[in-house]
Amino acid sequence: MSVFQPDVVAFLCHWCSYEAADSAGRSQNSYPAGVNIIRVMCSGRVDPCHVLHAFQKGADGVVMMGCRPGECHYKTGNIQALKRHALLLSMLKTFGIGEDRLRLAWVAAGETDRLVRIFEDMTETLRQLGPLKHS
Repeated sequence: MSVFQPDVVAFLCHWCSYEAADSAGRSQNSYPAGVNIIRVMCSGRVDPCHVLHAFQKGADGVVMMGCRPGECHYKTGNIQALKRHALLLSMLKTFGIGEDRLRLAWVAAGETDRLVRIFEDMTETLRQLGPLKHS
């Protein structure tokens, strides 16, 4: 019997989170294979439709990552991401998707280890929840 490998879509801001993921790759600090990264210029640009589309297309979970509060390269982008995250949590409930399947995190460019831990933790959470039933 094989171990369930969740599919995770991760929206990472270009300036911080994506840089941390890039650093992880350069230093051969691996994260789970089921994590699929999508680079966005700012976490505030992640439209709720993008997240819903990821779930619709088979993602078991979604991670949104941005610059730490007060450090956004676009000043308030991560505040916008926080608002959209709250909106998405209520929307997901409507579709019967648990809150544990969506995560928002702040990761600075130099926080490679933190990024890897978040991906590992999300993957383990989803492994325990099991596959998202898509209809």
